[in-house]
Amino acid sequence: MANSHHSPEAPDPANVRIITTLGHVDHGKTTLMDALLAANNIISPKMAGKLRYLDSREDEIERGITMESSAISLKFQVMGRGANEGRSPKTYIINMIDTPGHVDFSTEVSTASRLCDGALILVDVVEGVCTQTIAVLRQAWQDHLRPVLVINKLDRLITELKLAPIGAYHHLARLIEQVNVVMGEFFASDRMEDDLRWREERDRRLAAKKDQYADEGEATANDDDTFKERDDEDIYFAPERGNVIFASAIDGWGFRVGKFAQLYSAKLGIKEINLRRVLWGDFYLDPKTKRVISYKHLRGRALKPLFVHFVLENIWAVYDAVVINPNAEKVAKIVSALNLKILPRDLRSKDSRHLLSFIFNQWLSLSTCIIQSIIDVVPSPPAAQAVRLPRMLYPNVFDQEIKPKNRLEQDLFTSNSAPEANVTAYVSKMFAVPRKELPENKVKPLTAEELHMRGRAAREALKEATVESVPIPELPEDTPTVPEALDEVILGFARLYSGTIKVGTRVHCVLPKYDAMLPPDCPANANNIVTADIDGLYVMMGRELHPVDSVQAGNTFAIRGLEGKVWRNATLCAPGSSGILQDSSSQLDRDRECLINIGGTNRTIPPIVRVALEPENPVDMPKLVAGLALLAQADPCVETFQQQTGEHVILTAGELHLERCLKDLRERFARVEIQASKPIVPFRETAVKAPDMAPPRTPNAVRGTIKGASYQNLVAFTLRSVPLPENILLFIQHNLTALRASLQERRSGVCNGIGNFAIEAERHEMRGDMLHIPSVRPEQFWDALEEKCKEAGGEWSDIVDSIWGFGPQSAGSCLLIDSRKDVAPLSLKRHLLGDQASEVHRRENRFHSEHDFTGYMETGFQLATFQGPLCAEPIEGLAYFVENIDVDAEGLQKEIAQNRLTQVTGSVISSMRDACRNALLDWSPRLKLAMYSCDIQASTDVLGKVYAVVAKRRGRIVGEEMKEGTTHFTVSALLPVVESFGFADDVRKRTSGAASPQLIFSGYELLDQDPFWVPTTEEELEDLGEKADRSNVAKEYMDAVRERKGMFVDRKIVQYAEKQRTLKR
Repeated sequence: MANSHHSPEAPDPANVRIITTLGHVDHGKTTLMDALLAANNIISPKMAGKLRYLDSREDEIERGITMESSAISLKFQVMGRGANEGRSPKTYIINMIDTPGHVDFSTEVSTASRLCDGALILVDVVEGVCTQTIAVLRQAWQDHLRPVLVINKLDRLITELKLAPIGAYHHLARLIEQVNVVMGEFFASDRMEDDLRWREERDRRLAAKKDQYADEGEATANDDDTFKERDDEDIYFAPERGNVIFASAIDGWGFRVGKFAQLYSAKLGIKEINLRRVLWGDFYLDPKTKRVISYKHLRGRALKPLFVHFVLENIWAVYDAVVINPNAEKVAKIVSALNLKILPRDLRSKDSRHLLSFIFNQWLSLSTCIIQSIIDVVPSPPAAQAVRLPRMLYPNVFDQEIKPKNRLEQDLFTSNSAPEANVTAYVSKMFAVPRKELPENKVKPLTAEELHMRGRAAREALKEATVESVPIPELPEDTPTVPEALDEVILGFARLYSGTIKVGTRVHCVLPKYDAMLPPDCPANANNIVTADIDGLYVMMGRELHPVDSVQAGNTFAIRGLEGKVWRNATLCAPGSSGILQDSSSQLDRDRECLINIGGTNRTIPPIVRVALEPENPVDMPKLVAGLALLAQADPCVETFQQQTGEHVILTAGELHLERCLKDLRERFARVEIQASKPIVPFRETAVKAPDMAPPRTPNAVRGTIKGASYQNLVAFTLRSVPLPENILLFIQHNLTALRASLQERRSGVCNGIGNFAIEAERHEMRGDMLHIPSVRPEQFWDALEEKCKEAGGEWSDIVDSIWGFGPQSAGSCLLIDSRKDVAPLSLKRHLLGDQASEVHRRENRFHSEHDFTGYMETGFQLATFQGPLCAEPIEGLAYFVENIDVDAEGLQKEIAQNRLTQVTGSVISSMRDACRNALLDWSPRLKLAMYSCDIQASTDVLGKVYAVVAKRRGRIVGEEMKEGTTHFTVSALLPVVESFGFADDVRKRTSGAASPQLIFSGYELLDQDPFWVPTTEEELEDLGEKADRSNVAKEYMDAVRERKGMFVDRKIVQYAEKQRTLKR
């Protein structure tokens, strides 16, 4: 590699790369970036791995972890190696994005990967494949990134585990195999989906042929009706293919097997390309014939694999001579043998790590290896977009080759940067920058001439002041004062896919809920298209921004001018580099051909931890509200809203994420002192059939039966609750998004209400519900539900056509079923599928009295399931059968005549709500706890302490696996979210920092304990007392939530503390 520089200028698009670093926390992503920055002369090579240049926040530096993704553009000159390239240097621009590894900030990973074409997947060689490693591999797979595996921290095999080279080789082979197993699982899953899509597409083609040739006979399959298997060879990591890097970022070295093939090809007399193929794997060098042999020709000889003999033993020798057993003579021989240029004073250095970095930096330079692998493996934007963009625009199309259908797609697929090309940019997230840090607002250093003029003006002013007492005029400030509310500027983090974007251009901002299948002027799309003027374009250089006048396709950049227009992500569109000429509906119709929606509304993890906020000084409430709005826009994983009680609530992904958000609010966005409540953790309520239950509340009736009545018994009904079978409950929970989609289709009609419903559905998802990938499509939901009900048998086999509604929020796991015998049941399925008979039935019965109250009863059902009887939390897994509705028609007419119908309908809602709650309590009530899946890497000496902390927090161990060849265990546990606050700090304190947990929200789990249970037998009364407050954990949780919400709590309160308790001797 020749000289390297950093510059905002972009060369030929074929020489541009956009890549991100992905990996588990503390696997070395930011340290790796430091090595690249040192090669670009941005930081000193001595500070690489220590400075953490891209971690610009104070809390990032204090904790030593990355919390926000950072982008930087690096310029490198690389010597050509091909026969046609000669030895002339080629200039490459590498746009790199460093991402967090902590699970709380995984949304930063998804927003960064959407902009990139490749990814460096870092894996700690000792810890191996961890939870977040699998998550980032999945993210790269879903976004169709070209990955490069970086096996980092190889020095730990030498210094910590003290493995021999042959043991390290087997350890590395197992690690690569584990990563490839994960990739194989992704491929198998996609292959099944492709097969399903192909079958559906084939059925559609055959159906179309039958309709077209109905008179000529039955349609038959043709040559195209054969499923084409995809080749999975290119998805796996293999060192001989150049997509695996072995590295130690802290010591500044890294290599691919091609490096050693280049070094040894002449010595062994083997072509470099052939040696690269056999340098990894079970290949050996026959010492007699000097030929490479495979394992089957070994014939019992104890030969070492080529990788061990020529690669690992040399690296082990350097560490042994420099670090483990320092020997100056051996070091001098190694330096001489490798022909390295190291100064004598560096050889005499007492800092062994310093000398080690000097040797490796010249022999196996990490930055050279990383840059060369990025250039070789990761495609350029034109090549990448030809593959990625068709899959992003048409995810359900099975055909491998999708040709562009219009000029817009032609520009996108080729990354056309011509001035007349359509401008298409995707803004993946918005982020806040202090206004004073914008380049145009920074104080520029004065030139020598300006300093001379200012000094002369000051001397003249001083001279005049000595003659006559004249006040010295104040010099104008270099920067204007900015109101406190405007101290933060919101910028967009974007990538340009086609065209050239310039400062001052006006563009269309296509918001995520824009439907490209509908016209732009449709009411559903009208609110999802806005126009914005580009006020500034910047090249991101970590913590600095460099202003530019224009950006060409294939580059990442920051953009100013979207504040108030774009909330979190959007697609920017314009017919050319000149932008849109005017803002009108006619112009929008003319620009329809350039409008496209690349974005989406998917989240990786739901925010589960919520906290109520208020300012210490009530006068500062407007500042807090404005600060919350800024925070919600600048952080893609934060949700803020105001409860009905007036409290302002913030939802975050975890405890660490919450700390960062509160710090940002206090110091940047609101700049006021804030009081935060204790974390508010969601629960769920349900009921089960237990062996010892109280007698049914309604005598001579089935358990769960409740009779309810409205005001003056004008409307009476009978309700029966039954816990849902496990298979039906799990199916509904895993396919709530499919249910919402079917509801959305029906409610939106052609183009009404789609946006509002989508927003509401997203809000309900983000209130602590687990986000599942649906197993069925929306159109298949009802048929699949009917199959599950038939599997359950009994009264469940034919309930699908009688399902009246779902709850809570019209799309939950509670069912309202119309089981009346005297009338045709209300059916949500027939209503959604547009059954004409159902519609006629509804119209004919519109004026019948019992149908006048079904809507109010459904409202009561929704209220009851949204706030259950235990602690006003949502209910899960219960079915409510409405068995009878009786209406006093004569009394109802009297109430109508006296204008008291609203009183009747209101009482129907409240009585239905109370009946549903009482029906749940007729069974054995239970709480469901929000749970974290916890993975902890721990060594054997601290394993017992980890178990003790988990048990103290009422968690349970579900798995334990020892990493082969190491003394490290991976402990898997489930931990209640309500008990998790301070858990990470507690683990670190008890283990002296040797173990650190990763907490991922995994859903809700039943706490099998009745919160109303009290001891009754003599032994229970003797051991636990009358109340059993200490042992009933469910009651503790329930009372804590009720107390927080201001509900009644059955607890003794000392009214007058006048009497002193005396104990008898």
